[in-house]
Amino acid sequence: MLMVLINTNGVASRKVRVLDSFDDSAAGCSRKYSASLTDFGGVGDGVTSNTKAFQAGIDNLSLYASYGGSLLFVPPGKWLTGSFNLTSHFTLYLHKDATILASQDESEWAVIDPLPSYGRGRDADGGRYISLIFGTNLTDVVITGDNGTVDGQGVTWWDKFHKGELKYTRPYLIEIMYSQGVRISNLTLMNSPSWNVHPVYSSNVVVQGITILAPVTSPNTDGINPDSCTNTRIEDCYIVSGDDCIAVKSGWDEYGIKFGMPTKQLLIRRLTCISPFSAVIALGSEMSGGIEDVRAEDITGINSESAVRIKTAVGRGNYVKDIYVRRMTMKTMKMVFWMAGNYGSHPDNEYDPNAIPVIQNINFRDVVAENVTMAARLEGIPGHPFTGICISNATIELTKKPKKIQWNCTEIAGVSSDVTPKPCNLLKDLGSQNTCNFPEDDFPIVKF
Repeated sequence: MLMVLINTNGVASRKVRVLDSFDDSAAGCSRKYSASLTDFGGVGDGVTSNTKAFQAGIDNLSLYASYGGSLLFVPPGKWLTGSFNLTSHFTLYLHKDATILASQDESEWAVIDPLPSYGRGRDADGGRYISLIFGTNLTDVVITGDNGTVDGQGVTWWDKFHKGELKYTRPYLIEIMYSQGVRISNLTLMNSPSWNVHPVYSSNVVVQGITILAPVTSPNTDGINPDSCTNTRIEDCYIVSGDDCIAVKSGWDEYGIKFGMPTKQLLIRRLTCISPFSAVIALGSEMSGGIEDVRAEDITGINSESAVRIKTAVGRGNYVKDIYVRRMTMKTMKMVFWMAGNYGSHPDNEYDPNAIPVIQNINFRDVVAENVTMAARLEGIPGHPFTGICISNATIELTKKPKKIQWNCTEIAGVSSDVTPKPCNLLKDLGSQNTCNFPEDDFPIVKF
């Protein structure tokens, strides 16, 4: 075990253990230097604040960014902390018996500006509380562990939200902004105040092997929200959520249109989701930078409101296009397919009523669903239909008390093939001649 002297701001030096025997192979990258949170005064008793310990450890280890990178090890224990900022060429690694507990002291949460593509906070006008684990303008950052836990202790935040007592938007558990080379893996995330994982304005992002748990009645506890990101892979995740398990976003109305950064080249695979009041995968509703080239496969939904949902509205502008989904297995669903052009929440009254979103080339194939109340609601925008919808090889078994009308279709156009129950007439039946598309080439993120 080595001892390394690190100079801090030219004033004092700190002895930092370099854990040369530590195996960080699970992190997906090797770091030359490693240290434990306890080296910086961390106390894992669940009571003592470790905010300063986390930040001191990360700040000191950041000096090794150009020398092989560094790793901060969180050992067994319960580590209470407010928000802390990550650094580049860095790994945060949680032992399997380590739990990071989010502080419930609001003074430990800085208030930061709203996202420029949103124009305001989601819960309230103005700013938002910084996320628990936060990073911006980073390169090569990893958050991982041997299934260690991050517990957001969200109950007090949920209560304040319901009572209308929030001055600012609730924090997320993990948010990484304006970054590239991001890997989040092998963790359990619990009780987030709001969204769990939010990569935004970033590229080359992998979210893998994550378990997300929240009460199904908790407000806006979305699982994973790729937002204005390029080349992202989400795989092998298990999510129980009070909102959409995966919510694909790219900005809100005029702010998202102006910012102009789409989400594209997104791969979602081997996902299991439980969300009785929301979707397994949602596209939107904040999609004003555009969403394109999304591929989802081997998706399981249990006791959820809908399988894949597109949410948009007049004023959103831009597009949702080139969406490909295959091999979905659904059990106990309110509906399987849901597209809505009237999802009318807006950040303010300055949105452009002539900003009409284009929804086109939406493909679903190889779908099996059972105990379903309604097959589909496909509702485009009057005068601006959603086009290029394709559904093939889909068998939907209904509940004992299904809706009388199984396919509610307005302002849409497309085709179907081998679908039960029989789709609406706006989805032209091609018999057994048609199989919806699913591209066979790989995104670059598959090799990342």
